[in-house]
Amino acid sequence: MTVTATPRPTGHPGYTETLPCEPQSARAARRLVLVALAVWGQEQLTDDGQLIVTELVANAAQHTSSHLIRVRITYQDDAFVRIGVVDKSRRLPTATIAGGDDTSGRGLALINALATQWGCDPLPWGKRVWADLTCERNP
Repeated sequence: MTVTATPRPTGHPGYTETLPCEPQSARAARRLVLVALAVWGQEQLTDDGQLIVTELVANAAQHTSSHLIRVRITYQDDAFVRIGVVDKSRRLPTATIAGGDDTSGRGLALINALATQWGCDPLPWGKRVWADLTCERNP
């Protein structure tokens, strides 16, 4: 009897973690971003990546009634890192213009300023909000 194995693509390397849908989960999400970027040699993206994931977690905690979120960081073809948060709400994010005295409403504007691009993928049971950061080529 001969056994053969055929390699199959498994997708992009990535890290995920399921966390409570609460603002305090941003700390664990930032740690996940830090570790993933270090493994991939993209430490220069750490500050922006941690700000982005903090805002994504905060938005999910503030605007959904989900009990859990999934934070996902993927390395896409040596070109960019995608940071995403998945929740069970079908309500899509909308950017608002915060006034000078407003204490919230700047999260998506910050993500837009830091990320190469960002977006939202509707899912049958919720959504995935994501942001991409362009990688520097490793020597």
